[in-house]
Amino acid sequence: MQVSIIGRIAQNTVRQREETLRLIVNNQAHEVSAAPDTPLLYVLRNELQLRGPRFGCGLGQCGACTVHLDGKPIRSCITPARAAVGHKVTTLEGLAATFSHAQPSPLAPEVGKLHPVQQAWIEEQAPQCGSCQNGWIMYSAYLLATTPNPTESQIRAALTGLKCRCGSQLGILRAVRRAAKLMERA
Repeated sequence: MQVSIIGRIAQNTVRQREETLRLIVNNQAHEVSAAPDTPLLYVLRNELQLRGPRFGCGLGQCGACTVHLDGKPIRSCITPARAAVGHKVTTLEGLAATFSHAQPSPLAPEVGKLHPVQQAWIEEQAPQCGSCQNGWIMYSAYLLATTPNPTESQIRAALTGLKCRCGSQLGILRAVRRAAKLMERA
């Protein structure tokens, strides 16, 4: 099959633009080869095989791709990988390590240590389909790190903009309240 001139130019441009990016993800240093403008989500999923952040809308609107960059939630589907160079990225897989009192889960011992938000999600059986849960968990963890005992309106405000199509929102709200109590006890 013959590749058009435009196709060859595009292929060469992509090859020329690939660089070695040094990322710190879940407290581990990684070197990946990617174009700097490649979405961080693609690097996390395709190069580092992390499955916590999900592709949802690809427009930064649903939140399924949320990760923490230096402790703050960002939408990784619209964040170029180069923006993470020199910063700490935390995904769902590394969330427990950010909480100094993380405990083994009595409900999921095979998983290992869980962040209180993850533990509360299990205890409340918050997810239905699970597709969007990464974003809800990552935003909830950030909320509870910055506002240890949030009111109902603070919880709702912090989670505004996240999308759930299967109707898990009430379970999610219960899980956030439970996580706040778990963190209080830690």
